[in-house]
Amino acid sequence: MKLIDSHCHLNYDFLPKTTDDLIREAENEGVQALVTIGTDLSSISEIQKISEKYPAVYHTIGIHPHDTAGLNDKGMQTLESAARHPKCRAIGEIGLDYHYNHSPKEVQIFWLKKQLELAIRLKLPVVIHSREGEEDLLRALTEFASRFTSLSTTIQIPGVIHCFTGTLEFGQRCLELGFLISFSGILTFKKAEEVHVAARTFPLDRLMIETDSPYLAPIPFRGKKCEPSMVKFTAQKLAEIKGVTFEKVAQATTLNAQRFFRLELT
Repeated sequence: MKLIDSHCHLNYDFLPKTTDDLIREAENEGVQALVTIGTDLSSISEIQKISEKYPAVYHTIGIHPHDTAGLNDKGMQTLESAARHPKCRAIGEIGLDYHYNHSPKEVQIFWLKKQLELAIRLKLPVVIHSREGEEDLLRALTEFASRFTSLSTTIQIPGVIHCFTGTLEFGQRCLELGFLISFSGILTFKKAEEVHVAARTFPLDRLMIETDSPYLAPIPFRGKKCEPSMVKFTAQKLAEIKGVTFEKVAQATTLNAQRFFRLELT
């Protein structure tokens, strides 16, 4: 069965492996498409070049909450221009992260809203990063989802909560807003009990899988650099938790990712 790595960072350091190596090895493991995710202004050109070079790779453009302190109106203009690239499929990753507070909370909220407004203008869904800011994030996403679903567009899914580690209540509320939920290699961790409960609870037809590589390598690779080829281990764990076949998980998550990112698969 074919899989899609819905969230990876191919422009990051995977040495000694090259991007060619990563994509070839992923394809050998059944990964038919990858979405490489933007997090800052400086990497836009590199991400675009990767997406342009490989037919199986698509990308997103956005400013991670950690980096919003350095964002300004000129930066937003750069983002808007970059988001019009033909292989850009979403605005992200954007969101709130109150764990490290690399950017002040009020700054994170301000630029999150600005990027949500950009997504509405361009009729693009969003990829959301969420850590310890669920109340503020839900407030912003509720308004966004209401406006997004009223657009005259064929895109019906407003966004995805990537690398889900939130509360069950937060996830259920996001599902009610029309969002998808994506699970990473954290799902394979033995102590990630709350994530296991979420995976068991949330409907399969609303889920995607990802690696977030080079981070969060799944068991049995924990502690090593994560790679897109490892996404199958998250799929296997999701199948185990839900008590369904690997094939059913692969089919559902691939279809969800294909619809959400409007992927042109052969």
